[in-house]
Amino acid sequence: MSSTKTRRKIVPAAAENGDTADKQDQLLLSASICNGEDLGPFVRKAFASGKPETLLHLLKNFAKSKESEIEDVCRSHYQDFIMAVDDLRSLLSDVDSLKSSLSDSNSRLQNVAVPLLDSLDSFVEAKNKCSNISLAINSLSTCVNVTELCSRANFHLSKNNFYMALKCLDSIENNFQDKTPSSTLKRMLEKQIPAIRVHIERKVSKEFGDWLVEIRVVSRNLGQLAIGQASAARQREEELRIKQRQAEEQSRLSLRDCVYALEEEDGDEIDGIVDGSNGGNGISGFDLTPLYRAYHVHQTLGLEDKFRQYYFENRKLQLTSDFQVSSMTPFLESHQTFFAQIAGFFIVEDRVLRTGGGLITKMEVENLWDTAVSKMCSVLEDQFSRMQTANHLLLIKDYVSLLGVTLRRFGYPIDALLDVLSKHRDKYHELLLSDCRKQIADALSADKFEQMYMKKEYEYSMNVLSFQLQTSNIMPAFPYIAPFSSMVPDCCRIVRSFVEDSVSFMSYGGQLEFYDVVKKYLDRLLTEVLDAALLKLINGSISAVTQAMQMAANMAVFERACDFLFRHAALLSGIPLRIAERGRRQFPLTKARDAAEDTLSGLLKQKVDGFMSLIENVNWMADDPPQGENEYVNEVIIFLETLVSTAQQILPAQVLKRVLEDVLSHISEMIVGALLGESVKKFSINAIIGIDVDIKLLESFAENQTPLLSEADANQLKSALIESRQMVNLLTSNHPENFLNPVIRERNYNALDYRKVVSISEKLRDQSERLFSSFGTRGAKQNPKKKSLDMLIKRLKEVN
Repeated sequence: MSSTKTRRKIVPAAAENGDTADKQDQLLLSASICNGEDLGPFVRKAFASGKPETLLHLLKNFAKSKESEIEDVCRSHYQDFIMAVDDLRSLLSDVDSLKSSLSDSNSRLQNVAVPLLDSLDSFVEAKNKCSNISLAINSLSTCVNVTELCSRANFHLSKNNFYMALKCLDSIENNFQDKTPSSTLKRMLEKQIPAIRVHIERKVSKEFGDWLVEIRVVSRNLGQLAIGQASAARQREEELRIKQRQAEEQSRLSLRDCVYALEEEDGDEIDGIVDGSNGGNGISGFDLTPLYRAYHVHQTLGLEDKFRQYYFENRKLQLTSDFQVSSMTPFLESHQTFFAQIAGFFIVEDRVLRTGGGLITKMEVENLWDTAVSKMCSVLEDQFSRMQTANHLLLIKDYVSLLGVTLRRFGYPIDALLDVLSKHRDKYHELLLSDCRKQIADALSADKFEQMYMKKEYEYSMNVLSFQLQTSNIMPAFPYIAPFSSMVPDCCRIVRSFVEDSVSFMSYGGQLEFYDVVKKYLDRLLTEVLDAALLKLINGSISAVTQAMQMAANMAVFERACDFLFRHAALLSGIPLRIAERGRRQFPLTKARDAAEDTLSGLLKQKVDGFMSLIENVNWMADDPPQGENEYVNEVIIFLETLVSTAQQILPAQVLKRVLEDVLSHISEMIVGALLGESVKKFSINAIIGIDVDIKLLESFAENQTPLLSEADANQLKSALIESRQMVNLLTSNHPENFLNPVIRERNYNALDYRKVVSISEKLRDQSERLFSSFGTRGAKQNPKKKSLDMLIKRLKEVN
């Protein structure tokens, strides 16, 4: 081996001054050759200058200069070369011996290794076959697994178990599709798997579309059922409230042996609508399985957002179509279907929100509800504005309130709906008042001013007990003749229906306390409608005493009926009676009552006037006091006694007392009027004594009414004759000048008008009777009483 030495670069020495250019070129060429550099530039320069001979000459000189160096090198390495040759010859002999040894070893190895190599070849061949068989088995196993998954996918497809079919497809794609050794099977999978997915998507979408169609009918039935159950629950609440009121009344009246029991209410039946046994979805047909299956399948297909958007848009379109109000069908007939459809829609959406796993969000449901509330409010505003029948408006209001109760239990706010109902409260009551005005007018026009004749107990219960018009708790014997005519129970039924309708409209409308509103409209009905109708009837249709008496009796019964009606309104409004009685107002039918009594009094006065006309037959200038009463007073007393015996059968004592008081006051005025009238020019004291007897008979009649009236009322009845009594007392007094004394006048003659006293006293002064014989004579000794009376007349004229 020879070592390679690094060639040392030779740098040409700098040319001394005076060297020629050729010498310089020779040095450069020599340095380049020594350094192993490229001589191309020198050659190109020589040919370019046209002097290649010079270059050739330089090369030859360089070769000659190197020959001596070569000789020196060869001479210095020759001994080493000779030694190396000797070493090589020694090595060659060793190599020959090694070669022979290797040949012998190879021969022996060949003899031993050939059988082993044959066995190895057989082993390698067998191993390759085994590997191929294992590969084939694995490939077949993969194909078998793929085939089994495909078979299972087909089975699930045939059973419409789309989710399981998709899971099989996912397993094939994730675990086997890339590893399938069969290209044919692989191509089949690549082609069929997307097709199956598309088929499943279409199939599920069709089922979902069918479900969307079916759920509309289901929603309507569901809404009707939910609202029906809310109505039943309301009815149970009303029954419990009635029982509670009865218990409170019994407790307030301190009745003994009261039994109190708590009743358990049924469970949440509205929740039972959607939590039934049919797949957890309640009523038959309310099945969300197609929806959830479609959603699950689309989740598996990676189309979750698309399906959610599709579902929301379709349900929104369905809700929009539910808002359509048919112009061919009256809203009164279609409102239940309209609201039930919307109620069912949101019951379904509440169920989907709670169990759909994010299929729809709470915000989306709230947006749909806001849209629905806005539309329902708009429809109600429009329909209410068109309605002119109170009962129609009440029916729709009741159903809307039930809708509100139903949906509020599912968490939907209903304040806007309640606001619409409250907004039309006044219109409803105005329509109700209008209806009642017509009904009351019909009831009054049909009345014959005859006492009601009741043959059976149910008639008594229907016409008397139901309005608490009885004066005794003892059931009367039948047949029973009531003190009132048919107008009383007929009007009570109308007013009671008004109260119940008013309470029904105000109930469940968002107001907890509405008695004041109901009471306000009840007052209006009684004062503006019933009172006005009664007043019109009294002023236009009553011409007989019997009619007027029956009407006055009716008004007394109406007073008890009004008390019942206000209590009934309080009970229906949930207000304790003790609170309602605190704000009790005066009798609302005062105008009609006063008019009835005035009419009865006026007719009686007309009758009395006929009897009082007999006062003209009185001997006003009698010489002797009469032995008894005058004829006219007998007729009047007979009439009054007949009147009392008849009137006490139907008129309450206080009404009879007021009527008799008015009649007696009229009689008193007639007596004074007769003394004051032009027909009596003068009268004697004996005539006044006769009048005094007449007045005493009338006063005795008043006192005899004590069994019917209280003693105080009888005295008050007697005081109705005070003007005539005081006038007679003054005329028969021995000291008539006492009339001038303010204290005595206020105590004994306060009912007298001094002008009447003057006129009547002057007629007595002209009397030529012995007691007053000196009235017209001069110079004669005057009677002290005459003198006193003259002074009285003179002083009264001075006052005038």
